[in-house]
Amino acid sequence: MNTSIIKSFLSFFLLASPFLKIEAKNVKQEKPNIIVILADDLGYGDLVCYGGTKLETPNIDRLAANGIRFTSGYAPAGTSTPSRYSLLTGQYAWRKKVSILPGTAPMSISQKSLTLAGMMHQAGYATGCVGKWHLGLGDGKLDYNKLVKPSPNDIGFDYSFIFPATNDRTPCVYMENGKVVGLDSNDPIQVSYGKPVGNWPTGLEHPELLTLKYKQGHDQTIVNGVSRIGYMTGGTNALWKDEDMTDVLTGKAVNYIRQNAQKPFFLYFATHSIHEPRIPNPRFKGSSECGVYGDVIQELDWSVGEILKTLEEMKIRKNTLIVFLSDNGSAVRFEFGYKDGGLENLNGHEPAGVLKDDKNSLYEGGTRTPFIVSWPVRIKPAVSDAPVGFIDLFASFAKLLNVNLQEGDAPDSRNALPVLLGKATKTKHNEVLIQNDGGKLAIRIGDWKFIPKESYGKDELYNLRNDISEKLNVAEGNSEIVKNFRRRLEVIRNTPNVRK
Repeated sequence: MNTSIIKSFLSFFLLASPFLKIEAKNVKQEKPNIIVILADDLGYGDLVCYGGTKLETPNIDRLAANGIRFTSGYAPAGTSTPSRYSLLTGQYAWRKKVSILPGTAPMSISQKSLTLAGMMHQAGYATGCVGKWHLGLGDGKLDYNKLVKPSPNDIGFDYSFIFPATNDRTPCVYMENGKVVGLDSNDPIQVSYGKPVGNWPTGLEHPELLTLKYKQGHDQTIVNGVSRIGYMTGGTNALWKDEDMTDVLTGKAVNYIRQNAQKPFFLYFATHSIHEPRIPNPRFKGSSECGVYGDVIQELDWSVGEILKTLEEMKIRKNTLIVFLSDNGSAVRFEFGYKDGGLENLNGHEPAGVLKDDKNSLYEGGTRTPFIVSWPVRIKPAVSDAPVGFIDLFASFAKLLNVNLQEGDAPDSRNALPVLLGKATKTKHNEVLIQNDGGKLAIRIGDWKFIPKESYGKDELYNLRNDISEKLNVAEGNSEIVKNFRRRLEVIRNTPNVRK
């Protein structure tokens, strides 16, 4: 080759290499897509990667194997609405007395508050919400026959496809961007949580019409052969089919990813699984070794697999940060809602694993849940025992995206980013606060967990490193630790802005 040509080539390469480095640096620093997948009533021991042996969860296990699986990850509350409120606002729900809401409740999140979705907007993200909402809608005069405002679209989400409350509560319809999907104006919807409306049959009066028998409290309007909490009439063309809900919601989440793959996006995907009524699609019925309870978990795993497959097809998986969580612990041992054989057919499966108690409890089984964070370009596979609560996702994402939170924004959310990325073994605050639906509190600091006597009648103190099942209450022999915990709880109760 001619010497001058070689010199020219080398000169070009040397001149170009700084730009090549800059380009590589820009790619590395590109904003990640962020997906939060929030399961419903999934227990700590319900996944194979957390010790489950009677079912298969290959997709969630793969997510865990390629990210950080937290063994001390917590929901901020033992029930649905408070956990979801804290996730999206970065504020403890007990400060605003937010509890489990009916399908007629007004929006619990103020339009003046910065939400997680709103913060993502500030960072230049498209924002979508798909699945269970259960945070209230409207302004107190809720009319499902009109455009409902406020809806998720009024508190930071560009796009929403939701069902209003829970899958065991009325109204049993989907809503897209504030409007009921498929509603016929000649068949208007009425909803009540007081007295009956219309003439639709109830489970209490017509048990012969039920395809799934209820146990208690779920004896009102029958939809799709299942009696619900609450009354409704109308909207016949808009009613969901329980066995198709996972397919419908997953399809909407997949479509959202496809439509926004060319720009940074945030997707809050709140599944209805594995909340009652547990009615899997026929292709999952009988698929597990632990009855319908395991079947719906495997259906949930399929849903997560569809999300992962779509990201890979769109070639954006590597730079997508996925957080997988549950809003609280398992509820199957309640034997509360329906006679589906869930408890009777567990076949040795332990939904809470080695943890004590279940949903709505201050014990570990109520709020310690699966907590997985995966981001292939930044996070190395690991297992972490760092105590971390998902209320801290708000401040952590803000730090990641260089959004400066103002005073009053996400007041109880604190930066846990080093832990979430696997760069630290504990957060600076090293503290997790949890609540049950009654607003009673418990607190974990480091290895110690304290439940004050105001909650269950006596002070309880556990060293979770030595006693994860909370069998040995050591409060009596550790009065100084108890005193310090009481002092800390008092500070938190009286400090409206913990982050500051």
